[in-house]
Amino acid sequence: MTTTGSSATQRRAERIRLVAQPVLVLALAAGVLGWAFANDLTDTQQISLNAGTLATVTRQHVLITATVALIVVVVAVPLGTLLTRPGFGRAAPLFIGIANIGAAAPAIGLIVLCYLATRTTGFWVGVAPIAFSALLPVLRNTILGYQQVDRSLIDAGRGQGMSAATVLRRIEFPLAVPYILAGLRTSLVLAVGTATLAFLVSAGGLGILIDTGYKLRDNVTLTVGAVLAVALALLADWLGALAERFLGPKGLA
Repeated sequence: MTTTGSSATQRRAERIRLVAQPVLVLALAAGVLGWAFANDLTDTQQISLNAGTLATVTRQHVLITATVALIVVVVAVPLGTLLTRPGFGRAAPLFIGIANIGAAAPAIGLIVLCYLATRTTGFWVGVAPIAFSALLPVLRNTILGYQQVDRSLIDAGRGQGMSAATVLRRIEFPLAVPYILAGLRTSLVLAVGTATLAFLVSAGGLGILIDTGYKLRDNVTLTVGAVLAVALALLADWLGALAERFLGPKGLA
């Protein structure tokens, strides 16, 4: 198969995936909820498996994930940009190493350490360690994205009288965007999965259902929590794929 044919097949597969993945998410969510409510739920199960509770824990999970993604972008993209500027490159291994610690350390350990350090619980005590653990993909990809920009394009921009800031804004950053979005897509999926542990510090999320089901040996509640978490991870991945497809430079499509 030629390179052109392979690229066309890849693009076609990606288009099919963009259509099929949200359908799968809806099927998973509707299927598990339909199955759960078709059971003769006990009084204990009805406390966890009702519309109000399910909406609350899902909203909490989405809010944790969105906040983590926002923090990661606000921290990692400017920092990665700075570390590719003349005079700052030597500090890149240090910050990559720090971010790597967050990615390598067990998420539950980071959450517990954050709790021990602050002696408090709540939303931000859950969000901060999750953001730290999700920082590496965006930071590394931001640096990589700038490093992949053809030097001749930068020289051409400077030759046309552009300032360094203009070259960064009009040439370097747009060409680095696909790499940044790929890193953000990975961070989003990581954040959704790790957010299931946020209940440990009273930050809420679908982990409440999983923990309740496990402790009470309630397979219905456990299954609902787990399947909804999987569905949210697939949804986050789909949103990341959409961003990669439609927010990158059009000339690179």
